[in-house]
Amino acid sequence: MKILKTIALFIFFGMATQMAFGQFTDRGRFILGTAVGFATNTSNVSYAGEVPGGVEEPQNTQWNIAPSIGYFLFDNFTLGIGMDYTSSSEKRVGEEKTKDADLLFGPFARYYFPFDDKAIFLQANFGFGNSSDNLTIGTTTQNINTNILAVGAGPGFTIFSNDGIGIEALVKYNYARSKFDLDVNGVKTTTTTKTNQIALSLGIQVYFSGLRK
Repeated sequence: MKILKTIALFIFFGMATQMAFGQFTDRGRFILGTAVGFATNTSNVSYAGEVPGGVEEPQNTQWNIAPSIGYFLFDNFTLGIGMDYTSSSEKRVGEEKTKDADLLFGPFARYYFPFDDKAIFLQANFGFGNSSDNLTIGTTTQNINTNILAVGAGPGFTIFSNDGIGIEALVKYNYARSKFDLDVNGVKTTTTTKTNQIALSLGIQVYFSGLRK
């Protein structure tokens, strides 16, 4: 009899815990937080202009911070907007980018698969913004402003606390495309960069119900 009572008690607390944590992703709630990530990637850069062009594959190392806010339109589904600031360093043959900073804005969407005090989620995002670079070629340095379009998608995992805070990890594939014109000593070059990246980020999110009367 005691064993049956113990099993019933575990089942009761298990159901109560699942209901308590599951409500964090219910319709009408908000999610607010940020993530910090680190990544390395290889880009495909092609040149076309007044001199014969070519293709390079520079290596890039970067870190980024991505604050965001979202709203749960349906149970387990949130739609929001985020900012992504990225700082990176890059080296190429005969060239060096001494500074590279990207600032992207755009929407994101998430769908959660909650269980107990945890959840697996899938995220997709779209971003557009500006990149500022100091590019040194020989003894000539130019500042370049580039428009960027980027998309990303990947799975994540989060652990909820009792007070609505989620600690999460996200692995995401990112694709970005940028294009700019460069004039060095009267020689004009059009540069197109396509970047494929696998990024890992760690973040913290707060799940709350918003303001009520």
